[in-house]
Amino acid sequence: MQDTYQLQIKRTSEAIEIDGVLDEEIWSVTAVASDFWLSFPVDDRRVEKELQTEVRMCYDETNIYLAAICHGGGPYVIQSLKRDNMQFWKGDAFAVVFDPVNEKTAGVYFGTNPSSVQTDALVSGQTGRRGNTRGSSGINNAWDNKWYCKSKTYTNYWTIEMAIPFKALRYAEKNIWGINFIRSDSKSNTYHTWSPVPVQFRGVDLGYTGALFWDQSPAIAKGNIAVIPYALASTYRDFETDEPIDNAARIGGDAKIAVTSSLNLDLTINPDFSQVEVDEQVTNLTTVNIRFPEKRLFFLENNDIFEDFGIPPMRPFFSRRIGLDEDGNTIPILMGARLSGNVNKSLRIGVMSMQTKDQADLAAENYSSFVFQQRIFGRTIIKGFFHNRQQFHDGEFLTDDYNRTSSLEFDYRSIDGKWRSFGGYGKSFSNDLTGDNYFYNSAIGYDGRQISAYTNLAGVGSNYIADMGFIPRSYHYDAVQDTSFRHGFNHWFSRFAYTFYPTNHPKINTHELGFRNVLDATEGGKLINNEFEINYTARWQNSSMFMFRFANYDVQLLYPFAFTDEALPIGKYNYKFAGFEFQSDQREMLSYLLGVEAGEFYNGYRTQFSTTLQLRLQPWGNFGLTFVQNELSLPDPYGKESLTLLGPKVEMNFSTDLSWTTFIQYNTQDDNFNVNSRFQWRFQPLSEIYLVFTDNHFIELWGPRNRALILKVNYWLNV
Repeated sequence: MQDTYQLQIKRTSEAIEIDGVLDEEIWSVTAVASDFWLSFPVDDRRVEKELQTEVRMCYDETNIYLAAICHGGGPYVIQSLKRDNMQFWKGDAFAVVFDPVNEKTAGVYFGTNPSSVQTDALVSGQTGRRGNTRGSSGINNAWDNKWYCKSKTYTNYWTIEMAIPFKALRYAEKNIWGINFIRSDSKSNTYHTWSPVPVQFRGVDLGYTGALFWDQSPAIAKGNIAVIPYALASTYRDFETDEPIDNAARIGGDAKIAVTSSLNLDLTINPDFSQVEVDEQVTNLTTVNIRFPEKRLFFLENNDIFEDFGIPPMRPFFSRRIGLDEDGNTIPILMGARLSGNVNKSLRIGVMSMQTKDQADLAAENYSSFVFQQRIFGRTIIKGFFHNRQQFHDGEFLTDDYNRTSSLEFDYRSIDGKWRSFGGYGKSFSNDLTGDNYFYNSAIGYDGRQISAYTNLAGVGSNYIADMGFIPRSYHYDAVQDTSFRHGFNHWFSRFAYTFYPTNHPKINTHELGFRNVLDATEGGKLINNEFEINYTARWQNSSMFMFRFANYDVQLLYPFAFTDEALPIGKYNYKFAGFEFQSDQREMLSYLLGVEAGEFYNGYRTQFSTTLQLRLQPWGNFGLTFVQNELSLPDPYGKESLTLLGPKVEMNFSTDLSWTTFIQYNTQDDNFNVNSRFQWRFQPLSEIYLVFTDNHFIELWGPRNRALILKVNYWLNV
């Protein structure tokens, strides 16, 4: 692609005002990226002239500047004024994708829309197939940095100006970067890219970038140090322990230091994450724990280099193991440091050490990690890690309480991204545990325009322990003894899908027919579970979607497990069920998703009804409601159970810098009613004031659990 799609960027001495008005002289003489391609729902033609996009770029000693003209009249769809909102790409939007090292392994994008709402994200080299929701998307939207943009709307087009500081980027001192531009047009429900991206891949795919040619290699940004102190005041009461109200105040902060233009050092002292959005609860009808995403900013930059080992249900590293317990409660962190980025064009590294606080009922822990990725050819890498958890007490090592894991993996990806194969082998080391401490994984996959196929085989020994990882299938809960037992297991996953693209159909974009199979067995070959599913999905041109699936599960309970008040006994269970989902046009002011599942469940039956309603009062308000109701009916003496999950959410944006969000969650499975309300004022870029109220109640007996009110101020200071 970079031989064909090239854009020249030149230095300017002209002062550029970021106001969305392209009246600077430089914009009349710079090179233009135009003639965009459709990337979705088809990829075989250019965008029609009336919807084309024109992009121009220049730079000075501090910033990269971008100007764009997005042709096509309004009214435009703006899902929210909130920065980094998850519905951003379901409206009109534009983004620039940078691969500054130009090795197709790590990048970043900056986007905006006609209301100047900002979004930015880290992009890994493994963004995968468009529409895949089961695995990682390779896109980290929780990452934030300081940059500037302004949009302006006209009768038949809208314009953009951006200023992206070099300090926001990690780049090599070379004169060719990877680059692409993405645009979504809500009226036609289409996605466009400058350098063409096949329809099966996401527009941010780093394997399909064009080339950005600099007139001279950009120099290292001078004084690239940011200090982010915070001050916090809080009041907290724990009603379960009936302790007096705890009023507290504390300070802390982070620092970001550019060691080189592509290698960054992050430091933190007494970090606080109280402003992080609360986890969205789910009803868990499996026998293993649910993995919730990382949202804490310190752990997000270059997090893919730490976490991209193993396969999705078997990750040797999971950053939420640091500073959080299994219930998501905070464990105080004293300090930490992380060095991450590119040492050279082919070698990425990550080094991290975090120290938690010694408490009365919990000894201090040190979590340290070293990881690397070495590109050997094309998009193929060798990577490895060493993780270490070491317990401390009174400032001394506890020699009998530690856990260490290490692994080496090979990851092949074809230049066009269609073929991928990987494999690896690792070990864990814990006190008094020897032998059967292995971890292995292997996989091969293909993502073509119509055919998508993937299979992997992985496993762990019974003595493989990853205290810094997430491998829930290793642990089996015994509901009678109220304890868990560890088992080694082998895991085999396969999926296949065939996508039809109807020619000139007036309404349908695609039909997709597929299947998936998950097989887990103990080291001795005893079945744990075998899940087989066939599914069909239709996607309309107006963004509506219909999905049907039929599933057959064989589950072997190795220990008694309870979904109701009475635990199911050890044994093998076979059950079948079917379900469908329909999602309406997401561009409408009122949209919805409806789902029904019904069928057998272990030795009984289950019916599930789910709905999500979304009312958008453009652009200031979003009012959502999620409701999931499960009815379990098991034979005597196991009884029946009604599981309700209700989640109203109100988001009000008074401007792009001022918002108020309230999220209520009523979850009978966890016996918890939660209210989380957050007021946020971004008074300067990445400098914010938060006022957060959280309240938790028991549902069954209806009484308070705990309550907190927090006021926090943080300030981003470039040194």
